[in-house]
Amino acid sequence: MLGPREDFLSWDEVWMGQAVLMSKRSKDPNTQVGACIVDNENIPISIGYNGFPRNIPNDKFPWDREGSPLSTKYMYMCHAEQNAIDNSDCTRERMTRSKIYVTLFPCNECAKRIIQSGIREVVYLSDKYRDHDNQRASRQMLSLAGVNIRQLVINKDITIELKNDE
Repeated sequence: MLGPREDFLSWDEVWMGQAVLMSKRSKDPNTQVGACIVDNENIPISIGYNGFPRNIPNDKFPWDREGSPLSTKYMYMCHAEQNAIDNSDCTRERMTRSKIYVTLFPCNECAKRIIQSGIREVVYLSDKYRDHDNQRASRQMLSLAGVNIRQLVINKDITIELKNDE
């Protein structure tokens, strides 16, 4: 008698994989971020990636990282966490019991949105800006609000292949 497969993905790997996949939609030439929100039963609520707001053509604002504020992307960009929260149409009760998987640790502005939405856990992949003030503020706020924070450590290679079987 056959038993179940043992090389299946954990829920953390599945939902972080979804966040990574969503990051591939970002047009940002420097930093691509994806997010996936799931409820306490591991049912997906929403997804998002970083980019300009809806209905704004990608060639109308700058993608630069340096320069005066109005000549960089930062004044115009919506973050993946913000888009995932805004894309959700679930009830407040369901969002309150949820967790967000994000490929890059949330900034202070996204931390505020996460806290206000009622999300109870942040699972992140990268924390490359951990020494920046906005990241320190984010950690402080999330911690004080009782939001669990944890980095997902992947100990195996996970490859997703898309192809038509013919």
